[in-house]
Order: sequence, then C-alpha cells, then structure tokens
Amino acid sequence: MKYMLCIYVDESAQPAAAVDAPHQMSPAFAAYVEALRESGILVGGDRLKPTETATTLRVVDGEAQVLDGPYADTKEQLAGYLVIDVPDIDSALSWAARCPGASRGTLEVRPIWE
Repeated sequence: MKYMLCIYVDESAQPAAAVDAPHQMSPAFAAYVEALRESGILVGGDRLKPTETATTLRVVDGEAQVLDGPYADTKEQLAGYLVIDVPDIDSALSWAARCPGASRGTLEVRPIWE
C-alpha cells in the first residue's frame, strides 16, 4: 500500500542556508532517502519551495478566487513529501519515525487511494 509522508516544519526556524541551497540535503536526510531507495520502497518525493511562493485557489459561487501565499496560518508548513510503498500502516509509521524531519517538525502519514 502506498503512503504519503507529509513533512511539516516551521519555515521561520529553518536556517537561511536551507533556502539558498535547495538541491542540497542534510547528511541525515540524504542517508534516510538512500535507505528508502535501497529498501525498494521509495516511490517518489520532493522538497517544496517556501510558502511565500504558494498560490491558493478556491472556487466560490462558481468564481475562482486566487490568493498569494498559503491559505492556512499555522506554525508549521508543508515543506516536502515522500511516497513509499509498504505492506501496512505500521511499516509506514516505522519509516516515518526514522525521517530526520520528524525531529524538527511533524510528519503526517496518510494512505493514498489506489
């Protein structure tokens, strides 16, 4: 079964270097992604640009309303995601607990409709 690991972090607490070097992963995160690859469960994933680059769209009464930035005002923002294919939720949670993002923020583990 496929699960999405949504990685939420407080963008204001991220070092400036993380924004300036979008293609560089921390050694811990690189090792985690490599472990997912070696296990054969990594389906995909990516890092997202900061929420200041987001555009939110909502249709109200048939009219599209477009807003710059994120819709929700929260302490943690969606920073990236990974999709893994594992047998069950326990396996997904086990892998999520190993993610370096879990120690700096929150991981939401959600099954994907298939």
